[in-house]
Amino acid sequence: MLHSFWTYNIILRSLCQAGLHSSAKLVYDCMMSDGELPDSRLLGFLVSSFALSGRFDVSKELLAGAKCNKLRLDVAVYNNFFNILVKHNKLDDAICLLRELMRSHSHLETFTFNILMRGLCRAGKIDEAFKFLNDMRSFGCSPDIVTYNTLIHGLCRINEVDRARDLLKEVCLNSDFSPNVVSYTTIISGYCKLSKMEEGTSLFDEMVRSGTKPNAFTFSALIDGFVKVGDIASALGVHNKMLFYGCPPNVVTFTSLIDGYCRVGLVNHGLDLWHEMNARNISATLYTFSVLISALCKSNRLQEARDLLRLLKQSDIVPQSFIYNPVIDGYCKSGNVDEANAIVVEMEEKCKPDKLTFTILIIGHCMKGRMHEAIGLFYKMLAAGCSPDDITVRTLSSCLLKTGMPGEAASIKEALFQNQGTSLKKPFHESTNADMSISVY
Repeated sequence: MLHSFWTYNIILRSLCQAGLHSSAKLVYDCMMSDGELPDSRLLGFLVSSFALSGRFDVSKELLAGAKCNKLRLDVAVYNNFFNILVKHNKLDDAICLLRELMRSHSHLETFTFNILMRGLCRAGKIDEAFKFLNDMRSFGCSPDIVTYNTLIHGLCRINEVDRARDLLKEVCLNSDFSPNVVSYTTIISGYCKLSKMEEGTSLFDEMVRSGTKPNAFTFSALIDGFVKVGDIASALGVHNKMLFYGCPPNVVTFTSLIDGYCRVGLVNHGLDLWHEMNARNISATLYTFSVLISALCKSNRLQEARDLLRLLKQSDIVPQSFIYNPVIDGYCKSGNVDEANAIVVEMEEKCKPDKLTFTILIIGHCMKGRMHEAIGLFYKMLAAGCSPDDITVRTLSSCLLKTGMPGEAASIKEALFQNQGTSLKKPFHESTNADMSISVY
């Protein structure tokens, strides 16, 4: 009994949506045996669905079969497949397919080339991406502003910002389109990341003269750049200019300014901005919390840092260990190891301690003479897959020897070799009094 195209269409889509791709392939083969050919929409759905499930071989087979049956496919079928290949880091497959389509003079568009060039730029293969720029032109496709912005972004990713600047000049000479805010902001951000603030500021001025209106990302890039070079005055000047242009600051802007104040020791000014940000209902990011918590800990304002950790716990932000470590370190340095332990308990509700967390705690307990707890933390560190560094091991072993626990020191040495294969620069028994002073503090 022969089935209609629509019967096969419904069954194939249902099977793929249910993740039953092997069954879908069998049904597709039956469809072809019945002489029912898929249309461009169904084939496009199948190619993308098989590719998203990791069955790239089937996707290629479907496309090859369509070519043999002289099916006319919409370019969107290929574009979607190219996007999936690029996202799954299958650039070589994508390039081979594009070359094949070019040889067969298939219908391609600028968007198709842009997909491949974006993938190459993300992989750092800038020169290959530029080759496609020439191929695009020879194939009769004209590059657009997305093409150039893709190349500009790729160049800035590998810190070839001057080369990106030259490409921007080429765009400015183009009569078909002009640079947009993305073009300028990408290069400005590139200069700022390299601390080339003069070049970034100069390009900003050129951008404004060209009639291109800067956005929050443009201003935030400049603010962050000035903060990183320690020029808080210029950062505040850009912030004022941002307000003059009627561009409201976002969380990136506030975080950079808070960071700037904290870097120069003006933590209270940073806290004022934190309160202003909250008043504007701008949600903080993990990095915003990190900047303020670290600054408060450096100023020995541990209770305030602790309060921020409680706020973080109440938020939807997924924390990481580096947020907690400065506070744990601060309490250990102040001798309040119990509070440090309490913070770790709270931390473990959200994320796992890392190597630095264990290091801080082990040394903190050693300095308080709480050797059994330090030993327990050491074994917990090994069980978590964190490899202790030389300082941690020497501090722990030295304290064990000085408190009359040579057997435990030997056991730790053996456990270390068995679990990590770590080789110390000198045996535990050679530790000297000087080892006692070694710590993360």
